[in-house]
Amino acid sequence: MSRLAPLLAVLAIALVVAWGWFRSPVPPAGPAASPTPPSATTPPTPAPAVVEYTTGPATPDGIGKFFHGREIAHVMGHPAIKWLERTEREMEEAPSKAIAAIDLAPDAVLADIGAGSGYYSFRLSEKVPQGKIVAVDIQPEMLDFLRKKSAELGITNVEPHLGTIEDVKLPAASLDAALMVDSYHEFSHPREMLASLHHALKPGGRIFLLEFRGEDPKVPIKPLHKMTEAQARLELESAGFRFVSNLRPLPWQHFMIFERP
Repeated sequence: MSRLAPLLAVLAIALVVAWGWFRSPVPPAGPAASPTPPSATTPPTPAPAVVEYTTGPATPDGIGKFFHGREIAHVMGHPAIKWLERTEREMEEAPSKAIAAIDLAPDAVLADIGAGSGYYSFRLSEKVPQGKIVAVDIQPEMLDFLRKKSAELGITNVEPHLGTIEDVKLPAASLDAALMVDSYHEFSHPREMLASLHHALKPGGRIFLLEFRGEDPKVPIKPLHKMTEAQARLELESAGFRFVSNLRPLPWQHFMIFERP
C-alpha cells in the first residue's frame, strides 16, 4: 500500500488538472470584432443586366432586330426634314406643350438625342440662356441643316454634335438632362445608347422620352414607330433608369420622364 500511495497521488493531481482544462472556456483567437453597423451591410446597387438582341424576319417597317421583344424601326433619314418642320406639327403633336413641361435651370445642359432638324433644340434654347442644347445626330446632313439654321436664327447656344449608332460621344456626367423625341424606337443599338446616356448624365439627371402612344390605335402612325409605356419602362428601367412619371399632356405622344439614380 505504501508503494502505491505516490502513484495514486500523481494520478489524482493529473485528473484535477485535466478536469480544470476541460471546464475552462477556449480563449478567442483575437480581439472580438465590433458589430457591423447595419448600413455597412447594405448590398451595392446591382449593375443593369445585359439584355441580348434577337433577330427574326423583318417586317416592312422594321430591321429584323429585336430588343426586349420589340422590333426596331427603320431610321427616318434627312430627306424627312420637311415632315419634321411641317406647319401642321403644332396642331397634331402640340410640341409647345411638351416644351413648356420640360423644366430646366437657366444654366442647364440638355442633349437632344436624334435632334434631326433641331425643331425642339432651337425652341428649348430659350430656356437655358446660360446653358446649352447639344443637338446630337448621327447624320451629317442633319447637323449641316442645324448649323445653317442656327446662323439664320442667330442662336448661339445650340451645339451640333455628331454621335454614332452606339454612343452619344459625350463626357461623363456632363448632362443635366436628355431629350428623345420620336427617335428612340429607331436606335439600332438601344442597349449601348442607353448605357452611353447613363454615362453622360449626372446623378439625378433626367431623360424626357416622347414616343407616339402604341396603346392608342387612333394615333395615325405606323405601329413600329410607336411605343407603349410598358415597353418603354421595361427597356429604360432594365438599363438602370428610374421611372418618374408620364405627364400625358400631348394629343398623340407619351411624355415620359426617367431619372439616372
